[in-house]
Amino acid sequence: MLDTTFDALPTDGALRRHAMERSGEGQAGSGRAGSGGARTVGFRPLYRQVYDTLLKRLADAVWQPGQILPSEGQLAVELGVSQGTVRKALDALTADSLLVRRQGRGTFVADHDDKQSVFRFLKLRPDGDGTGMPTSRVTGIAEAAASADERGRLDLVRSARVVRIERVRAVDAKLCVVETISVPAGLFPGIAQIELPNTLYSLYATRYGITIATAQERLKAVALGPHEAELLQVPAGTPALEIDRVAIDLEERPVEWRLSTCLTQDIHYLSVLR
Repeated sequence: MLDTTFDALPTDGALRRHAMERSGEGQAGSGRAGSGGARTVGFRPLYRQVYDTLLKRLADAVWQPGQILPSEGQLAVELGVSQGTVRKALDALTADSLLVRRQGRGTFVADHDDKQSVFRFLKLRPDGDGTGMPTSRVTGIAEAAASADERGRLDLVRSARVVRIERVRAVDAKLCVVETISVPAGLFPGIAQIELPNTLYSLYATRYGITIATAQERLKAVALGPHEAELLQVPAGTPALEIDRVAIDLEERPVEWRLSTCLTQDIHYLSVLR
C-alpha cells in the first residue's frame, strides 16, 4: 500500500543527520527512534519521500486530471525541502506518466485523453503511416456476478459483482480489436448507465477518482471465435493476438481486467524496452 505517513517531511539537513546515524558516521540519539516516531526501517532518499507524498495526493484526487500543480517553489516551502528535491520528485512522476510538463506553462496532472497518455497503455500501432489513434463503439454492457476468473484477476470476494463492457475498436478507421472489460461494480457505481467515452481511463479518473498507474499484460496467439469474428467481420478461426491486461490504480488495487482480441494484418504491438 502507499506510504501515507508524510504530513510534513524532514529537511535535507535532518535527513542527512539521520543517514549518518544509520551508517555509523554520527552518534545515534539514544532511544529517539523508538520514542519519537522517526522512520528507522530502511533508508529512502528524500526525493522519494516527496514522490510518495505527491503520489498520495494524486490518489486522493487532491489534484484533478488536467489540473496544474503548484509551482516547485510553492511545493518546496510547503513540504520543507529544497526546490531541487521537489524537481527530482516531479521528474520521477513525469517519467511514470502521472504528470505532464508543458514548457512555459507548468506541471499538470496527466489526462488520459492526452495523446501521450493514450499511447502509454495502448501499444497497438499501424504498420504504415497514420496516427494510430483509436476509436471505439460499445456493443454491450451489463452488471453481473463476478466469475471465478474475474474474482481472481481483480482480487474480489465471492459475492462481488462486476460491470462487463464489450466494445470494438478501430485504429486509423480500420476495425481490428474486440475488447471485453470487467470492472468492480462497487468501485464504478452507475457506469453501466452512462455513455462511455473512447478513453475509459479518463472517465475512471474524472468521475470516480481512480487513476490508473500501471498495467500488467500477457500476450498470446489465438484463433478468433465465432462471436469475435462476427464483430470484426472476418471468418471464424482467423489468427489474432490476445492482450490480457490487469490495470492497477495508484492505491495498488487491480481495478480493471481487459481482454483485447486483435487482428494484426495492419497493426503491430510496439513495446519500448529501457
